[in-house]
Amino acid sequence: PSSVLVTRLKTGHLGRLLYCVLPLKFPPAPSLPGVWSAQGLEMSTGKVPFLEALNGSTVILPCTYASCIGIKNLYFNWQYNDNGTMQKVCESVIPLDGMDPHPVSIFRERVDFIGTGDHNNISILLWNITFEDEGQYTCFGRNPKEKGKNHSAIFTLVVVDELRVVDNTLTIIIASAVGGAIALLMTFMLVKNFILFVLFKIEEKKKIECLVQSSSADETNNVSGSKTSKPTTPKKK
Repeated sequence: PSSVLVTRLKTGHLGRLLYCVLPLKFPPAPSLPGVWSAQGLEMSTGKVPFLEALNGSTVILPCTYASCIGIKNLYFNWQYNDNGTMQKVCESVIPLDGMDPHPVSIFRERVDFIGTGDHNNISILLWNITFEDEGQYTCFGRNPKEKGKNHSAIFTLVVVDELRVVDNTLTIIIASAVGGAIALLMTFMLVKNFILFVLFKIEEKKKIECLVQSSSADETNNVSGSKTSKPTTPKKK
């Protein structure tokens, strides 16, 4: 895309090539659920950035970050979208790669920070959730190495009274039909192969009998020919 620049960096004593996507000075891309921006810093709330959870349960709001240029004093926070008003849930600063943030400021009840610097994890835990906790949560990050570039990812939490029971009737019917068709096909192939085997054996038996009969006929003809071709000795007068 026109808003990024792909470069190759050599890392490690083996000189491995790392493909790094660096930002250019273009307007930022529009927001996408789950992932924001494909630049130096990436924030991600997973492949499935939403969760349906039972009222009163405990849930994890996942978020990880990655940067091909490294981090220094990475600032991050979680925010809750309360009808258009962003309320800060927690915030902290990560000094360097692999280090844990300390301290983590929590601004909302029933929230714990469970992230670790070893895995670039800045996830939070919400326990004993209520319907008031339902909505969109934004995981935000800013790396000073990128001169103030902002990155974020959105995670949506849906709170329900009871989890919906998925009707698998149609799936079961389709699976049964496919399974039955496969079983029928396999049975047909087995019967076909058996019939071909029996026909082959019968044909082979006929060939053997034909060869035996032919051999017997040749021997009989040879014997008869020997008897008829035997010269007669003349009688002495």
